[in-house]
Amino acid sequence: MGNKYSKEEIFEAVKNILIEELEINENDITLEANLFEDLDLDSIDAVDIAVRMQKFTDKKLSPSEFKKIRTVGDVVNAVFGLL
Repeated sequence: MGNKYSKEEIFEAVKNILIEELEINENDITLEANLFEDLDLDSIDAVDIAVRMQKFTDKKLSPSEFKKIRTVGDVVNAVFGLL
């Protein structure tokens, strides 16, 4: 069975959350962008992203996986791994 979404589609969903909900400049959002250093998010913002991605996938990230997330690409890969 194939994945429901491609990594590109997941990236677009994450990007939309960052732009619309957290008011991040679209030009700053790349797969390599560090959530905390480059995008200036805090831990509450990171939890918010995780909750929104949980709704997107209908699955929950484990706390150990969540702790590994540092970049936008990490978010995309973690969500892709849940599908």
